[in-house]
Amino acid sequence: MSASTRSIADLFAFDALIDDEERAIASTVADFGAKRLRPHVSQWFEDGTLPARDLARELGELGVFGMHLQGYGCAGTSAVSYGLACLELEAVDSGLRSFVSVQGSLAMFAIRAFGSDEQREEWLPRMAKGEAIGCFGLTEPDFGSNPAGMRTAAKRDGDDWILNGAKMWITNAPVADVAVVWAKTDLAEGARGVRGFVVPTDTPGFSAPEIKHKMSLRASITGEIVLEDVRLPASAMLPGVEGLRGPLSCLNEARFGIVFGAIGAARDCLQTAIDYAGTREVFDKPLAGYQITQTKVADMALEVGKGFLLAMHLGRQKDAGKIAPEQVSLGKLNNVREAIAIARECRTLLGANGITLEYPVIRHANNLESVLTYEGTSEMHQLMIGKALTGWDAFR
Repeated sequence: MSASTRSIADLFAFDALIDDEERAIASTVADFGAKRLRPHVSQWFEDGTLPARDLARELGELGVFGMHLQGYGCAGTSAVSYGLACLELEAVDSGLRSFVSVQGSLAMFAIRAFGSDEQREEWLPRMAKGEAIGCFGLTEPDFGSNPAGMRTAAKRDGDDWILNGAKMWITNAPVADVAVVWAKTDLAEGARGVRGFVVPTDTPGFSAPEIKHKMSLRASITGEIVLEDVRLPASAMLPGVEGLRGPLSCLNEARFGIVFGAIGAARDCLQTAIDYAGTREVFDKPLAGYQITQTKVADMALEVGKGFLLAMHLGRQKDAGKIAPEQVSLGKLNNVREAIAIARECRTLLGANGITLEYPVIRHANNLESVLTYEGTSEMHQLMIGKALTGWDAFR
């Protein structure tokens, strides 16, 4: 006989940790995901595409672009509310959360935090509405974890800047209207000379070829950025920051969304496996009735619960203005690592069915391979945590 069941959220009493506004935002995003995204996401993944323009306007109407930023048409919600929105988006697909976090936490955050009033007024209201799509150009073909080595250069020519170089693995680049591009200048030596530029993508010399043949984040548009004598006015430079502090602070914003988002992917995998195990019969009884299934489910539920509790704690710290980069690293390292382990374990419960797009598990597992790497690899986050604990910088 089967007894009544409890959801993971109910088992951990997650609802007691969030207020009415946060609950309403999470519910609204979850409803949008169920009605607008889930019916199509497996096909988008299989086709390796995303209707970015249409979705941008719909997500803009939903209010999730730059939702944690203040002014310029942004909603100005709490960090926790933003995190919960990321969780519900990534419960559908990591590519969809990436679309939102690159727009809001990388491109929009950079302009809001470091841009001029003119840059903010030109771009942020349109980006918040989804009328303009942004991307963030930091990673290069030969420099990912070591952005200080970037080769993209900006040289002065009179009052203008001329940009040359290339960026790689840039979410949204092929469909973007504006790119925040980081380049070395001669304003200071080495990494201290890095500056950000707001680059309209219709500027002559700018191109963004799409990267094809991905096996992960297929419901996401990824490209290169190629800069060939891109001439920009002096007003294109972000005036509010110098050196790598600028791009790294933006990455910290995006990492925060991943702390929540990864738990969404893990929760979706686990709930799918629980539902499947309840209906799949093996040796004349449901798979859910076997001890080995229940030990797997219990262990995975613990990790989902602990990951959510960690995310909520970091969210409250961020809202209080007390969060440190190494604390975000704790969340990103733990929650993505556990999410990908959960996705793989859930796949075993679904057997051969687990490798098909009829179920979301293998799609989440493939996506999480990318999430494990971008916004700082697991190894880089381990070194950030290690440095915080020991005082020694071991990056080199």
